[in-house]
Amino acid sequence: MKTLLASAAALALAVTIWGPAVAAGGAGASSAKPLDLTVLPPVPHTYGPKRTPWGDPDLRGMWPIDSIGGLPLQRTVAQGNRVFLTDEEFAKREAQVETSRRAADAEDKAGKLGMGHWVEMTGAGRRTSLLVDPANGRLPELTPEGERLSALTRTSWVKGQTYDWVDDFDTWDRCITRGMPASMMPFPYNNGVQILQSPGYAVINLEMIHDSRIVPLDGRPAPPPNVTNWMGVSRGHWEGATLVIETGNIRTGGFPFHVSTRGAPPDDTIPMSAQAHVTERITPTGPDSIVYELTYSDPVIFTAPMTVRADWTRNETYRFFEYACHEGDEQIRNYIVASRAQRAKDAQKKAQ
Repeated sequence: MKTLLASAAALALAVTIWGPAVAAGGAGASSAKPLDLTVLPPVPHTYGPKRTPWGDPDLRGMWPIDSIGGLPLQRTVAQGNRVFLTDEEFAKREAQVETSRRAADAEDKAGKLGMGHWVEMTGAGRRTSLLVDPANGRLPELTPEGERLSALTRTSWVKGQTYDWVDDFDTWDRCITRGMPASMMPFPYNNGVQILQSPGYAVINLEMIHDSRIVPLDGRPAPPPNVTNWMGVSRGHWEGATLVIETGNIRTGGFPFHVSTRGAPPDDTIPMSAQAHVTERITPTGPDSIVYELTYSDPVIFTAPMTVRADWTRNETYRFFEYACHEGDEQIRNYIVASRAQRAKDAQKKAQ
């Protein structure tokens, strides 16, 4: 009874903010204008999804996040605590996204292949940022240790950095992984997300670098802290129709957020410690809609935890393409050779 009352109260609040159709998780949820631009409606829990043959809520399908590819991680300082865009801001964003939507067709008509067939920003919605906590929609401040480690970080995204060996590059530069939780954020391309299920397991397949996250649901304990993985070690359980995933044991050396996610920090130098932890909540809100929530904490690096929230839309016509990144990757060698040549040239010029 308490759960039903809480759900009813949450839905009533959402209806007040959004209106009945959108509050119920309708297709207009990402573009409809709310009545209060500073209030994020609660996640609705009124939808009862179909069940798998073994009785779990059925989340199986293609949930590509290109439909929120234009939504930035952080909102601007000027937007303050405003969760949603004004009409003027939304119109400007839609015009930008529409250019991206039409780019592939324009290339087809011109008989060309280019960025229009690569960049996948097919939508963004009305939200100001993926981050919903802190309330200003921005990453918390780094701790002093976070600042120290950030200054030591080596990556191809730091301007003016020199290169001599592979550890001068990050894991994405080297086609290893985007890591966790960066891999769950929208990107300019290869935004495919697929959920598979079997008795006792859920699997999240990611198109980028063909990472697959295997999530046991049988209550087994996590391994000791010295057993790590670039994507962490995940354990899941059900809370009603919501799949809750706890991920720890994330290997240090990766990054929580990647520079190519819109609105992320520019230099890709946010480090991770062994205390990094991710909690995800995947809630179906309709037959073709999911609310995805991710809370990230790393007390060694950040002064506070943070939460991302995104709307996922089913698209069963989406197909994964091969992500052949490491094969034929000459860029690491090129960076090193060019960096050494430039330094030799500068030294020769200085000697003269």
